[in-house]
Amino acid sequence: MPVTLPVKDRFHLPDGMIYLDGNSLGPVPRGVEARAAAVIGEEWSDLLIKGWNAAGWMALPQKVGDRIAGLIGAPAGSVATGDTLSIKVYQALGAAVHMRPDRRVILSDSGNFPSDLYMAQGLTRLLGQGYTLKTPAPEDVAYAIDDSVAAVMLTHVDYRSGRLHDMAAITRKAQDAGAVMIWDLAHSAGAVDLDLAASNAEFAVGCSYKYLNGGPGAPAFIYARPDLIDSVEPVLAGWLGHDAPFAMEPGYRPAMSTERLRVGTPPVVQLAMLDAALDAWEGVSMADLRAASQRLSQGFIAEVESRCPMLTLASPRDPEARGSQVSFAFDHGYAAMQALIARNVIGDFRAPNIMRFGFTPLYLDEADVRRAAEVLEEIMKTEAWRDPAYQTRAAVT
Repeated sequence: MPVTLPVKDRFHLPDGMIYLDGNSLGPVPRGVEARAAAVIGEEWSDLLIKGWNAAGWMALPQKVGDRIAGLIGAPAGSVATGDTLSIKVYQALGAAVHMRPDRRVILSDSGNFPSDLYMAQGLTRLLGQGYTLKTPAPEDVAYAIDDSVAAVMLTHVDYRSGRLHDMAAITRKAQDAGAVMIWDLAHSAGAVDLDLAASNAEFAVGCSYKYLNGGPGAPAFIYARPDLIDSVEPVLAGWLGHDAPFAMEPGYRPAMSTERLRVGTPPVVQLAMLDAALDAWEGVSMADLRAASQRLSQGFIAEVESRCPMLTLASPRDPEARGSQVSFAFDHGYAAMQALIARNVIGDFRAPNIMRFGFTPLYLDEADVRRAAEVLEEIMKTEAWRDPAYQTRAAVT
């Protein structure tokens, strides 16, 4: 039976903090610390190498993958976990261009997350032979898809503005043109009600440290449409993607499942932490969560626009056209965000002038949203952001 949101008691949140940065790093769900302690203090300490079998470490990537699959509308067995999101992007791109050997264009958009574009640039340089990356404006992507495109790689929810691509429509347009579709779900998984299987996309990738609350550096995931798995050629052929890794064969023979998209040794402690973190989703309806996030974000926009006319909405106004974040533009946005953080309202900043606020109904309610807007109003009206203490940029913004 679906639970009533929010479920604040499922998270460790500092007293008095309003946390609007789950779109960058989720808070610690209860049970994660105990799970990490057990893996280190009992399994690793007592079992040592026996833990791979006795504690089920080797099965963790698929177990966690199946749990993530349930949150993104994918079938069991279609999601592999491990490595980083950039590695998973590279794997998906490499497999996609191999599936369309007569085409030379990877299509993304100019607003995509830089690391995704860097991976594509690196792959095209390695391949040579006329391969190129094209990045039209986000609103022009659909018009740029033609029969020269091997793969379309897009981030579903824009990391700066929260703008939401139409997954079904773009996937259909890509496939009608004969291209392979890859979705980056970094800002979607755990925030948007997804039906990845119904979208028919060939690949999807994502991280687990944002809305899935897996912790800093938590492992990434990759989805491959089940009917295609036999044709997926891993561009990174790691030993744990081998059909029989402990046969120690000198030649690569891919596993006959999404396990072929595993590369190296799984990060056991972090996978165990992510597994425990996913318990926070017990009984949560993604449809209810999406509706709640839209209510919270709409309320925040109304509050901020009435209180802070000097800020400019940088996200789509239509809640159906954005993910679970709201961004405002302000020339002194970095300093204003530092002033907010100093007052225990946590968001973040993205260059050149974007103040980002994430809305996670698992642990946020209307009172939190209203209070955050009140604090922001005080900062803007008193120009508290002019304090020299807020002007020096840290390494992480």
